[in-house]
Amino acid sequence: MDILQKIEKTKKYILSRSGFKAGIAVIAGSGLGQLKEEFEIIKTIKYSKIPYFAKTTVSGHAGELNFCSHKGTKFLIFSGRFHYYEGHSAQDVVYPVRIMNALGVKTVIITAAAGGINKKYKHGDIVVLKDHINFTGNNPLIGTNIDGLGERFPEMTEIYDLKLRNKSIKTAKKLKIKAYEGVYFGVTGPSYETAAEVDAYRKLGGDIVGMSVVYEAIAAAHMKMKVLGISYVSNMAAGINKTRLNHQEVLETGKKTGLNMTKIIKGVLEDIK
Repeated sequence: MDILQKIEKTKKYILSRSGFKAGIAVIAGSGLGQLKEEFEIIKTIKYSKIPYFAKTTVSGHAGELNFCSHKGTKFLIFSGRFHYYEGHSAQDVVYPVRIMNALGVKTVIITAAAGGINKKYKHGDIVVLKDHINFTGNNPLIGTNIDGLGERFPEMTEIYDLKLRNKSIKTAKKLKIKAYEGVYFGVTGPSYETAAEVDAYRKLGGDIVGMSVVYEAIAAAHMKMKVLGISYVSNMAAGINKTRLNHQEVLETGKKTGLNMTKIIKGVLEDIK
């Protein structure tokens, strides 16, 4: 069974369980599972029930698809993602993005936790992505191109939609939420970066560093979807300060920062409507 056949089977399963159509989807990253609690949840499907979805193994990733509504705008929240470091292929990591597109989603909001590289950032700050650097050594489009999804050599000049970025920054400023625009430096993980690596990533142009986002954004751009990337600084990366790094800190920061992230996302949803 080829990828298009799998996508069609997954699409039919989801529609048969929900009958739900939405033009917007949100990927909830580490520690941001509570995003769904700020919206009306119409239905939930566990990833484990969805054909061809991988299994989430990371704490803070619930592994469920939520069908939500906000002031009349219907949208999807993919609560939890798959990571390359879990042993999934790059193609498996972006399979949910392929499904979003098949379901009619035109705009995807990608959220994530990230380590702060830019020294002006602080723990808990929000960063709206203006670009990324894929330093993973892989790409989800490697292999035979699927012409039914997108072209062989897709354009990536403005992978993160300018209008959505401006709306996010404007909303944050209106709500007095500290937010920056920055470049996401994508690595494989799962080990945190060394101080020397962080110094190198900063010199290469990174403002924050993380273990997700880039594959999803590339796949979305391949299918001509609009992308908004929003990250929170879960911790300052190695060498920036003397704090030891751990995943629990990421989850705790996500809980504290999640409300501000939700406020920005609500502003974007209302604007898209």
